[in-house]
Amino acid sequence: MRLIDLSHVIEDGLVTYKGLPAPHVCDFLSREASQANYEAGTEFQIGQITLVGNTGTYLDTPFHRYADGEDLADVGLERLVDLPGLVVRARTDGAVDADAFEGLDVAGRTVLVHTGWDRHWRTEAYYENHPFLTEAAADRLAEGGAMLVGIDSHNIDDTRGRTRPVHSRLLGEGVLIVEHLRGLEQLPDGPFRFFAAPPKVKAFGTFPVRAFAMVD
Repeated sequence: MRLIDLSHVIEDGLVTYKGLPAPHVCDFLSREASQANYEAGTEFQIGQITLVGNTGTYLDTPFHRYADGEDLADVGLERLVDLPGLVVRARTDGAVDADAFEGLDVAGRTVLVHTGWDRHWRTEAYYENHPFLTEAAADRLAEGGAMLVGIDSHNIDDTRGRTRPVHSRLLGEGVLIVEHLRGLEQLPDGPFRFFAAPPKVKAFGTFPVRAFAMVD
């Protein structure tokens, strides 16, 4: 069995999405300050982090798009962990249309769209002209019964306009989304299992995950 990490590292000052604040990572209680509370030679660090949900590699639940949708606390573990995975090779700097998924059985599966765009992570190129799914692709995946759809790009939607049809269609059908994946070239074309569980937070729609795959 092999584990493949598909997540970006979150660190202080990381910009994931332009216009959203970067995370602030610091000590709430430093090791030095903690020494006053314990016997000599004993110390602890208590960290503090301030971030928006859309940071690093993150999961979108229906609540992200719809006020009455399932939030992080509502989504069951059976939709987040040990999911049968399918990778679709769609290396492009533009639209990934429905034909990319033609003939594929996506029912009950995680479908990860490999574009290679993660090579631009933390550069200006990452935010512009990125790969995205079309509305027709979202329809194909939703109608096919996909459980979760992920992409190694800046957004699963085309961000050049103000509409978000892919988020609307997938999340409206209860299909979860993971954005800003990395390392999908490491996945086999054959079977693998996918994991992407966030904290169980009420009234929150998006949160970073430690996404990974398990390969036999």
